[in-house]
Amino acid sequence: MFEQLFPNVNLEDMWTATGETFYMTLISLVGTFILGTILGLLLFLTSKGNVWESKTLNFIVATIVNVTRAIPFIILILLLFPFTDFLMGTIRGPNAALPALIIGSAPFYGRLVEIALKEVDKGVLEAAKAMGAKTSTVIFKVLLPESLPALVSGITVTAIALIGYTAIAGVIGAGGLGDYAYYYGFQRWDFDVVLFCTVLIVLIVFLFQFIGDYISNKLDKR
Repeated sequence: MFEQLFPNVNLEDMWTATGETFYMTLISLVGTFILGTILGLLLFLTSKGNVWESKTLNFIVATIVNVTRAIPFIILILLLFPFTDFLMGTIRGPNAALPALIIGSAPFYGRLVEIALKEVDKGVLEAAKAMGAKTSTVIFKVLLPESLPALVSGITVTAIALIGYTAIAGVIGAGGLGDYAYYYGFQRWDFDVVLFCTVLIVLIVFLFQFIGDYISNKLDKR
């Protein structure tokens, strides 16, 4: 039955490509979480009325975030070729896709972090300041814990966007399901391979969404 529906699919190669997609998504997700959280905190803390209020710094960070988000991902990959080659020693393969994946998705997550932090009860923040809490205490004891369910929802949305980015990165030889679908499916006109890759990518998206929703619901005590 399977061979009739997908006569050109090589399961061994397909699992290798699936593993590469998971590898790129999970590693870049960690980098995106760290860099995006820093950007989101900078956007929030340097805005009006907050502890590091600074129009100049806020403008610089917001400009970096907005410009990076405005660049289409496929063009960002090409622009980062020299940086990727310097950092990873190659511009092909799953490792070569990581810098572009992190730089492309961190600004998006940074904005989600900023939105999550703005939703933290101002009364809680004021109470912490009134008790003489340091900025680091406000960040790690109030802001991040209070916004954790929203941060998890945000990283889930970002993870799903990253899965799409890995498929795009595959077109330039980064490996993964996008690479396999393009080179072994589309270029050979074996569209059963393209369809099977698409089904696997959709299943991976569903898996990430389920895990993200489960963790977010567990953390949300409201």
